[in-house]
Amino acid sequence: MSTAARGRAGGGSPAAAGGEGGPARPGAGGAGRAGGTDAAGGRASPDAGGDAYAWLWAADPGRWAAAGAAWRGLTGLVDRRAAELDGAARALRGGWAGAAAGAAGGRIGALRSELAALAPAVIETDQVLAELAGRLQRAKARLTEAVVLADVGGVRLDRRGRASADPARAQPGGPAPVARVAAAVAAALELADSADREAAGRLDELTRAAGAGWVAPPPPWRPPPGAGPATVRSWWAGLTPAQRRWLVAREPELVGRLDGVPVAARDQANRLLVDRRRAVLLAERRRLLDRLPRGPVELAGLARVEGALTGLDALAARLNGGGQPRAYLLGLDTGGEGRTVVALGDPDRADRVLTYVPGMTAGLADATGELGRAARVQARCAALDPTASTAAVLWLDYDAPDFLHEAVLPHQARDAGPALHRFQEGLRATHEGPPARQTVLGHSYGSLVVGTAARDHGLAADALVFVGSPGVGVDRADGLRLPSGEVWASTAPDDAIRLAPAPDELPRRVLRGLSPLAAVLTGRDDHALWFGHDPADPGFGGRTFPSGRYGHTGYWDPANPALDGMARVVLGR
Repeated sequence: MSTAARGRAGGGSPAAAGGEGGPARPGAGGAGRAGGTDAAGGRASPDAGGDAYAWLWAADPGRWAAAGAAWRGLTGLVDRRAAELDGAARALRGGWAGAAAGAAGGRIGALRSELAALAPAVIETDQVLAELAGRLQRAKARLTEAVVLADVGGVRLDRRGRASADPARAQPGGPAPVARVAAAVAAALELADSADREAAGRLDELTRAAGAGWVAPPPPWRPPPGAGPATVRSWWAGLTPAQRRWLVAREPELVGRLDGVPVAARDQANRLLVDRRRAVLLAERRRLLDRLPRGPVELAGLARVEGALTGLDALAARLNGGGQPRAYLLGLDTGGEGRTVVALGDPDRADRVLTYVPGMTAGLADATGELGRAARVQARCAALDPTASTAAVLWLDYDAPDFLHEAVLPHQARDAGPALHRFQEGLRATHEGPPARQTVLGHSYGSLVVGTAARDHGLAADALVFVGSPGVGVDRADGLRLPSGEVWASTAPDDAIRLAPAPDELPRRVLRGLSPLAAVLTGRDDHALWFGHDPADPGFGGRTFPSGRYGHTGYWDPANPALDGMARVVLGR
């Protein structure tokens, strides 16, 4: 590990890593300072030749994440100072004229521009520190696995992480266990070292940019409307860092919605739009409240706006609350029922990426609840493999049906297909390093969205998962353009979706005197669902995993084996 890593990784004593006579163990970490505190409040290494193994044991990733959250919190201060400058400019224009007034106004405008560019940089600092925290956490998990391997193999690790055979516990097979343990320790230290070097480089670049000033000439051109993610990615890669920050600060609506722009930049841009979106909703609510008398249309509009405001505030609390893993805002639209795309962890840097598409009634009002489902799959992935990085994305960028008469039609799923296709292509285009394993999960009507997109447009995905599905728009797994071994489904034994009839059966039931709702929920005799053959039936040609009796919305219950099933597909197990 580099000297920088030892200085940044956090507190602790070399003795915490264990003695000479047995496998090293994690120490308590967080020891007091020995000569200067770094940006995260951690202890600096007292000497350049210190023990990287001990320092990694002592590293506290949580302190780095907290430092990032503190930097992110400065955006509020930036906003307040920008508002003060705006007020000063208005007062100046109202009571002062002439050349001096013009010069003063120009200076205020320049300061306002610098503040506008500072906000994305503050958010970027948080991103860097959060990513460092996550990679240090995985490095520590790998080190723990190395110690377990040493225990099993009869290998001794000294306090510097050097492996040797323990004569008292030697295992058959000669030096092979020692080599495996040494390689595992080296891999953990290399991960921590590379994380430190990258974070240091990105922070140094931010520091240089701050010294040179944040204002830069605007880029000479923008991608044409409808440009594909690969084109957008090439355009973005050709910009200077200063030009990128200029776009984020001054054209966040453009940057925030472009598939093919890296996740970090989209997050910076969309975070700048949250307060603007909230102001639009508040203005709409005032307009509706002022309208008298209020009829059904106005009351329905008020309910929608109140729900969107509640959902937006809950989402903002998650974005700003410092919860782990860090949330990245990749899309936000408060029109209609509201839409959003939120990632937990950075998909551009993750080994595995899950995209979750929710179903009927999903909207901004309950976005954090749907995000919680994605988070539970991600957490189970981390429990099954703590050394791998998994990002989970809530993709709620379509108009989900609100009522049953809408949900029995495929129109909204067809309309959503191109956007989901572009989004997945964008994830492929912006990912750094070896390609991630990408899994797309659809629940209920969301499974039809996923299936329709795969059928009609193709999806940049390595696996598809359907839970509680009413059908996915095809009768065979091979109609989804993926190998049948990577098409998975599960339906709970007590999920009412099993009762959905085939399309030609519904009119007959209505004619027999059943209400539309009863016609949909009356039992069926085969595996034909509303939108095609049941994907959880072996006859569909895909693969299945079990679910307990948790109804239509219980697939994410911690006790449901379906949660393990989803996580194992994401991990590729």
